[in-house]
Amino acid sequence: MQLLAVSLLLAAGVRAHFKLNFPASIGFDDDAQHDGPCGGFTPDFSKNNATDFFAGGDNVATLTTHSQGNWLYRLTVDPAASGNWTQIFAIVQQNGLGDFCEPLIAVPASLIGQKAVLGVVANTPDGILYQCAVVNLVSGTSAVRPECHNASSVAAQFSTDAALAALVGDGSDSNTTATGGSATHSHTEPTTTPTSTPNGNAGISLRSPQVALTAVLGVIIAGMVHGVLWD
Repeated sequence: MQLLAVSLLLAAGVRAHFKLNFPASIGFDDDAQHDGPCGGFTPDFSKNNATDFFAGGDNVATLTTHSQGNWLYRLTVDPAASGNWTQIFAIVQQNGLGDFCEPLIAVPASLIGQKAVLGVVANTPDGILYQCAVVNLVSGTSAVRPECHNASSVAAQFSTDAALAALVGDGSDSNTTATGGSATHSHTEPTTTPTSTPNGNAGISLRSPQVALTAVLGVIIAGMVHGVLWD
């Protein structure tokens, strides 16, 4: 099934990049993924179907055809997604192609009740790629969703990436090719959440030094609920 999914994505275009599987993307156009801030699509709060996203920690699931990439997860309440981006998780470097999921990405509790644009940006050998989702920020912490699993070959570690860091705040989105960053927080055995989901596969969970206190508390609570002991 994993090989089939990657093969289908590759067949979608000569330069297949990545798909945002959860939250639901506002649109996917492989040829336009270099166009920031949302891969060639413009958010429309009045028309886009908004996905409920738990502020205490929720899943962000992707399918990538690049064997390595650095990932930025960001959020804005600007309906046009033209700026005011907040980084909501540390930059992560993924190695291995296929399904890649972060299961506990939190947002500030002060935003609960608002609609927002969640942006996923990948710095890959093909350049910087963009996807967006419109989300309703709700209270609570999500369990691992069926969409959230990782290919057996996928591993992740914290990384730094100047090109991605420049896309936080009001930094302009770019379609230029940028080099990857260097890993600063290596996890030889990435911590996983419990495998109590229908697909039996959990997402990779990394502890971020940049997550706000509310996000940390959300992760701790989620760990207690699911029986995970953080170091």
